[in-house]
Amino acid sequence: MPVAPLSQKEIEDRLAELPGWSLDGDRLTRSYRLGTHFAATAMVVHIAQVQEELDHHSDLTLGYNTVSLTVHTHSAGGAVTEKDFELARRVAELAPAHGAR
Repeated sequence: MPVAPLSQKEIEDRLAELPGWSLDGDRLTRSYRLGTHFAATAMVVHIAQVQEELDHHSDLTLGYNTVSLTVHTHSAGGAVTEKDFELARRVAELAPAHGAR
């Protein structure tokens, strides 16, 4: 079943509920800073598990002590959809357990 792109208003409303997340062009983005490289690596593995559960994957970048995500829905022509916000919400929920800020 195709996923419909969200309107600009819908995106803005949902972003208001996800502190730290923003819209960069047609993608949701967020970077997290962690205490160590090991903590950042563990968070990447946890995010990968969530992405597999949702069958929705982001561009995920691991730095020394940072994790950055960029997400949009390829099957919706690269637009932002509800699937992107579900992934962002799940990542936001797991981040504190890794000490991310």
